[in-house]
Amino acid sequence: MIWLGICLVILAALAGAPLFAVLLAGAMLGFLAADIPLAIVAIEVYRIVDTPLLVALPLFTYSGYMLAEAKTSERLVNVVQSMVGGLPSGLAVVGFVACAVFTALTGASGVTIVALGALLLPALNQAGYDEKFSLGLVTTSGSLGLLLVPSVPLIIYGIVAQQLEVGEPFTIVDLFKAGVMPLLLMLMMLIGWTLWRHRGGVIPKVPFSRKKLLQAIKAARWELPLPVFILGGIYSGIFAISEAAAMTALYVTVVEVLLYKDVAVRGIPKVMIDSMVMVGGILLVLGMALAFTNFLVDAEVPQLLFELTQEHIKSTIGFLLLLNIMLLVLGAMLDIFSALVIMVPLLLPVAVGYGIHPVHLGIIFLANMQIGYFTPPIGMNLFIASHRFKKPLMELYAACWPFMVVLLIALLLITYIPWFSLAFVQ
Repeated sequence: MIWLGICLVILAALAGAPLFAVLLAGAMLGFLAADIPLAIVAIEVYRIVDTPLLVALPLFTYSGYMLAEAKTSERLVNVVQSMVGGLPSGLAVVGFVACAVFTALTGASGVTIVALGALLLPALNQAGYDEKFSLGLVTTSGSLGLLLVPSVPLIIYGIVAQQLEVGEPFTIVDLFKAGVMPLLLMLMMLIGWTLWRHRGGVIPKVPFSRKKLLQAIKAARWELPLPVFILGGIYSGIFAISEAAAMTALYVTVVEVLLYKDVAVRGIPKVMIDSMVMVGGILLVLGMALAFTNFLVDAEVPQLLFELTQEHIKSTIGFLLLLNIMLLVLGAMLDIFSALVIMVPLLLPVAVGYGIHPVHLGIIFLANMQIGYFTPPIGMNLFIASHRFKKPLMELYAACWPFMVVLLIALLLITYIPWFSLAFVQ
């Protein structure tokens, strides 16, 4: 009977059944096979309610949706462009930095491509960058920022990993700190490659204008303090994560609705509904994933996986290489939230067995997901960019591969030099 149920679950998954239903069915079958009462599933789902960090998830998501609904992207680009636009390849630098910050604030790669793409792509083409480079920049940079506070995927990883209670203990603040250096490394390598590619002054510089800078800062004066407000409050210990999320949601609402008036008061319920639909989907999957994780732990699946891995892979270097290959493939096939709730419970105990810090694994995981977003043939960013810019997928494949090579080199450095991830972690 159990085997029939397993076959039905596999068929349902292949037929496109919702992820939460597949996870719930898998957990229930596992507990039935072990003669454990199914009440344990409800207990595990309820356990997520008792997670203090859970409050931050809907609040940060709402803030991101509010910023995406407003004209924040336009003001952000204007500020960065007025500051560094006069440098060599300044507009490309604007694209990298603006995309990273906007993705971190909104928590969605696709939103960045849609919101900033309409601004950056015509500007890059007009400034003299060839279309292939411009398409590649906008498509690949859309996923930058997943390692920067207040990234929702970072919070999800922290919640899932902390429930497992394996390896060295850490906090969500540790994860936020750990993401800073790897993100800076990726940005610096992308900027360095861009400067080398356009060496020789082939792209004309835009003269620096103090007047334009002041105008841009004045226009964005209410939004510019936001990253400092979040980072400073969390890192200084003034705010807990949940308190920072609440203050961010309140601040963003006041700024966008009352000061900028980009979002009408009557438009707030729509933003709330859209953002909470997203959060509801995440929480449903997360609750089922915790129940499934409990089954995996009871069945000693992670231990068996670790023993099997150790039989064939003796060194940490070999394991990390295999891990990166697998995560790149998964990043191209699954959305980031599904990948987190399915794979972290399996991978974290194995990685800890190889002496890898849980925080380091989290950064490796999300760095791979960033690249997986535009990994051919089915990376999500490729399809979003193809639809948004009316370009064939093959053209986007060709445009993205040089950026992918640069980011893969950065990924190897992040993977094999833990200092980048753990430099600021106590």
